[in-house]
Amino acid sequence: MAWRQGLPYGQDLRDRVLAARDAGQSVRGVAERFSVSPSYVAKADRRRRRTGERRARRSSGRPPAKIVAHLPALTERVAAQPDATLAELRGWLLAECGVSVGLVTVWRALKRLGVTLKKSKSEPPSRTAPM
Repeated sequence: MAWRQGLPYGQDLRDRVLAARDAGQSVRGVAERFSVSPSYVAKADRRRRRTGERRARRSSGRPPAKIVAHLPALTERVAAQPDATLAELRGWLLAECGVSVGLVTVWRALKRLGVTLKKSKSEPPSRTAPM
């Protein structure tokens, strides 16, 4: 049986694992027999004993970023002030939207929106030679 990252094992496998534990087999023996980890067998058995649950719980996944609801406002802010730094945008989000996020979160949001923050050079290039 192949391991599937982020997905629970099927209910039929869970039932067979728990039935083998009920028959008196050891955790390691059941794990080897069904090609699962010993920790999976122990956790499934423990949860069944404590709560009576035999089914796998639904995976909640990763929660959405706090900044997702404020992306339109962030886009407008960058359009109004295109030379704002990430720190300035972060401060604006805290003051105006009440959202406290890190600099990386702001950067990822801007990347998702396709917005680039490019600073213009403060002085013209040298006429004699490139610097």
